[in-house]
Amino acid sequence: MLAPIWLRAAYRGVPTFLVTALLLGQSSMALAESPAQRQELVAALRQLDALERTVAGGAAQVPIQPGERYHFDYPQLLADLARVRAGIQAYLTPSRAQPRDLFELAGEYRTERAAPPSLPTTAQGRP
Repeated sequence: MLAPIWLRAAYRGVPTFLVTALLLGQSSMALAESPAQRQELVAALRQLDALERTVAGGAAQVPIQPGERYHFDYPQLLADLARVRAGIQAYLTPSRAQPRDLFELAGEYRTERAAPPSLPTTAQGRP
């Protein structure tokens, strides 16, 4: 669903960071994560993979000419895509606080039995 949007935007020369922002903004973000939302975000990660490969290929094919006034900043675009990727991955796999261990384990579980109480040896007088 999102792949044709990427292709049309790339064909028309729309900046990729703008397309990324719009696509991530248009997805229906609910407060509770649903399986459909998770699938959409995973699909967005796959599309980011493809986009990063395309951008890296473009950066390799277009060398910066000395004396050019303007050039496209491919490293900055790759850094922005990495930041978007990190945000999606952080949402999909949130960090959880580690449980605190307040007390150390004793480690000694063997105890000696106390001697059974002995019967009184003195005879009690009877009336």
